[in-house]
Amino acid sequence: MTTIKLYNTRTRAKEVLEPLDPGNVRMYVCGPTVYDRAHLGNARPVIVFDLLYRLLRHVHGPDHVTYVRNFTDVDDKINARAIENVGKGGDVNAEIARITAETTQWFLDDMAALGALEPDAMPRATQYIPQMIAMIEELIAGGHAYEAEGHVLFAVESFKDYGKLSGRSVDDMIAGARVEVAPYKRNPMDFVLWKPSSDDLPGWDSPWGRGRPGWHIECSAMSHELLGESFDIHGGGNDLMFPHHENEIAQSCCAHPEGDFARIWMHNEMLQVEGKKMSKSLGNFFTVHDLLEGHDDAPPVPGEVIRFVFLSTHYRKPMDWTAQKAREGGATLRKWYAQAAQGRDDAAPCKAVVDALADDLNTPKAITALHRLSHADDIPALRASLRFLGLMGDSVPRWAAAPEVDLSEHEKRLFEARQIAMESKDFTELDRLKAALVAAGVEVRMSKAGVELIPGPGFDPARLEGLS
Repeated sequence: MTTIKLYNTRTRAKEVLEPLDPGNVRMYVCGPTVYDRAHLGNARPVIVFDLLYRLLRHVHGPDHVTYVRNFTDVDDKINARAIENVGKGGDVNAEIARITAETTQWFLDDMAALGALEPDAMPRATQYIPQMIAMIEELIAGGHAYEAEGHVLFAVESFKDYGKLSGRSVDDMIAGARVEVAPYKRNPMDFVLWKPSSDDLPGWDSPWGRGRPGWHIECSAMSHELLGESFDIHGGGNDLMFPHHENEIAQSCCAHPEGDFARIWMHNEMLQVEGKKMSKSLGNFFTVHDLLEGHDDAPPVPGEVIRFVFLSTHYRKPMDWTAQKAREGGATLRKWYAQAAQGRDDAAPCKAVVDALADDLNTPKAITALHRLSHADDIPALRASLRFLGLMGDSVPRWAAAPEVDLSEHEKRLFEARQIAMESKDFTELDRLKAALVAAGVEVRMSKAGVELIPGPGFDPARLEGLS
């Protein structure tokens, strides 16, 4: 059996995955808060842990893996969006139900387009309120939580290992958590397990009055209910390491001291766009849906291409999304699909690809192995490996079958424009032609020897009509 090694954030080392129960390898990953479209950064943990899920299923068998990813459908951001939509006096609760149902389906559709399998369980926080209340009661009974002014708070000082996951000092944790200054807190680091709700907001009856859960208690209650007091892997983005995962550990270990909670903690690094942090103020913020459909006059980017670009960077390193990477990835996949189309689905994925993933999800190494398979024209292994990595389904994607088009005239014209620009130092016309070709989904390669135009994954020949 393939040995899987994973980097454990808690121990700062690679560890061999030795399942608590080989007949049921269990993994929990923090999912989205459903109030809007998933942005590109939200997709990274989905793809990372989808790869791990595929690897676990390959090694242990599909019936021996349980993957849980939650939906947070009760949250102040959701409430604020609903109030913004319906205005004062509107039916906020009905709008919340509509928003969470719609955005949950958006998320599932967008992630499916990126090749992500659906987890075995996708619990919604509102389905597990009784379990959250029960866990809070256990924490109070054990002296780890207290009630104050309608709130219930976790007493951080009651858990001696608080901060070990992130390795932060108390001062760093206070600054990083942007802690709420509240007179009812015994310690600034204490965090909310339960808070009161007004009549116009979602709320549930509890021993502490009508209210709703804090964010952190949700994952602890749902993972315990679905995976038990000890399970194998807990994952998410490294922005969740503190305070969310630190708080999960504290409340779970205090409520169920006989268990280990999660054995291995995995965190993916963050994403940039064109070398900068993704931000609406910088104009480089977009959703997965924006990419899939095309945005700001840019052609659509197929889900397989988005996934390929993500896989090109190791999950523990910062990733930079660029349009150039998408164009190059599309061209590579198109070449591989042309080869894979000739194969059948009766081969196993290449051992080198499987071994690369088993080494802490080393996706760049796996892609190198794919290049070798392509170069060797090992069609059965290439096709099986593409499917294993989620880069291909039962058949070659439709976008990869490029329409027959002659771009020679455009190549000639662009080459002539380049020569004129080099002499005149006026690149206006050259830049205009190049921009029009790129907007049509054409990859432009220019050199002293000439110009090569390659239809990309989002190629739309209609955009070239009338180009003058």
